[in-house]
Amino acid sequence: MQSNLFSDLLIIETAGILAGPSVGLFFAELGARVVKLENVRTGGDATRQWKLPQEDPASPISAYFCSVNWGKEHRLIDLKSAAGQAEMDELLARADVLITNHLAANATELGLDRARLRALNPRLVHGHIKGFADQPERPAFDVVLQAETGYISMTGTDSDHLAKLPIALIDVLAAHQLKEGLLIALLQRERNGKGAYVEVSLEEAALSGLINQASNHLMTGAVARPIGTLHPNIAPYGETFRCADGGRIILAVGTDAQFKALCRTIGLPHLPDDPHFSSNTERVRHRIALAQELAAPIALQARKPLLDALIAAGVPAGAVLDIAEVMRTPAAQAMVLEDDVDGRPGRRIRGNAFRLMER
Repeated sequence: MQSNLFSDLLIIETAGILAGPSVGLFFAELGARVVKLENVRTGGDATRQWKLPQEDPASPISAYFCSVNWGKEHRLIDLKSAAGQAEMDELLARADVLITNHLAANATELGLDRARLRALNPRLVHGHIKGFADQPERPAFDVVLQAETGYISMTGTDSDHLAKLPIALIDVLAAHQLKEGLLIALLQRERNGKGAYVEVSLEEAALSGLINQASNHLMTGAVARPIGTLHPNIAPYGETFRCADGGRIILAVGTDAQFKALCRTIGLPHLPDDPHFSSNTERVRHRIALAQELAAPIALQARKPLLDALIAAGVPAGAVLDIAEVMRTPAAQAMVLEDDVDGRPGRRIRGNAFRLMER
């Protein structure tokens, strides 16, 4: 990945929490100058105070805040004051991109209404994240969107044990949508010299992310229910198994050939001949019995040699790792970014995972 691709761009970010700042992080990692304007009245971005019990309560930053605010200039200003708007206007007059997430009713008093911004800088590309598609004044937070767009109804183990995804996935999805829109707008500006307004709602980003679950319902009427790590269309896919050393593995077997390779590797070469398991359709129908058949031989083997054998045989499988184990992997270590924010050291995982190389 090249870190100087956008070195000639000036990005202004008034957005807070996660989705908008994630977009600012995207540009910062690619070399742009990103100036984050934070509300001095509230002590800055709300996530500065979203701290774990292990964190210093007196610190001006939190780990959460650090996760999406690497490489930015931070300015605490009051956009409701004349001085604050003048400071912002000086930046916006020469900025390339503005990232916002204010409620519609607050646009004018913050100096962020579209007509004013267009007059101030016709080349400005304005990216805005709102909460709900048709409820502009309704505050939106990730867990509410996870609930109202179906994610929570599908996550967990059964209807009495629902769960939310442990990251703000809806914010992440919206951030990716806005990045794509802003890049298209910047490309368009190269061709016609004009700025643009790009808007993404958390709600629509969440709906877009439903992918196959949406199609399953639209085409068959099926209503997805919480099934833990399992997959509604494939088996054994998402089944987890305990190994002899206490470690867990997860399977992602999607074809008959992979299933046969799995069975050979764990010492059940004749299992694919059983009519209950001979095709994916039958394996899904009899997945509980299938899991019981697979569990016994897997439980006799240590995780690492078993995984090595499965991978060598072309069987999609992996170790179930906790976050500490994940962050010790070479891939994760190579993606760690460090810097100081307000004089405090911060560490976070890189937001951009792509590599752009010359042909």
